[in-house]
Amino acid sequence: MSETIPRLEMAQMQPDLAAYLRPRVERLHYLGELFKCAANAPNVILHFMHFTDALKQALPDRLTELGALSVASFMENRYERHQHERLCVKLGFSRAWIEQVNRLDPAAATELNDEEKAAQTYALKALRTRGLDARTEFEALAKLVTPAEAMAFVMLIGRYVTHAIAVNTLGLEPPVPSIFEEEQ
Repeated sequence: MSETIPRLEMAQMQPDLAAYLRPRVERLHYLGELFKCAANAPNVILHFMHFTDALKQALPDRLTELGALSVASFMENRYERHQHERLCVKLGFSRAWIEQVNRLDPAAATELNDEEKAAQTYALKALRTRGLDARTEFEALAKLVTPAEAMAFVMLIGRYVTHAIAVNTLGLEPPVPSIFEEEQ
């Protein structure tokens, strides 16, 4: 884990960032280490979170969570994957659905609907090819959702790649365990 970047607590953060994070910290009962690190670039993380909020408003929860989990699993970002598994449970998604999304095999997934399979197929192709050879998969998704949702999903994939690169670079440990680890 990188120790070069100072970990800022809420009282040390820029006031508008602290105000934005306070409800999240109160709800979750912890301040994630990514926020402690990213608070060193307060305007960047604040805009990143506003971007995240806009994406959540632009997409149905199932597509948002499918995208978040798919990228987190592909990028080996346990920090985000564990948190989104928990959010999926709170949203009422089945553990079987979560597990199948994490497996990254949409063709074999029986819990995913056609739209979700197309979305994950696109996401995985875009990740594998850096978006350079994902046009066919994107077109298949775009036929099943609105143009606004198709573009929001593309941007969502990039958002979660950014998160994964930051967390993986810093070597941050997940703040919570996987829902599947708790069962063992």
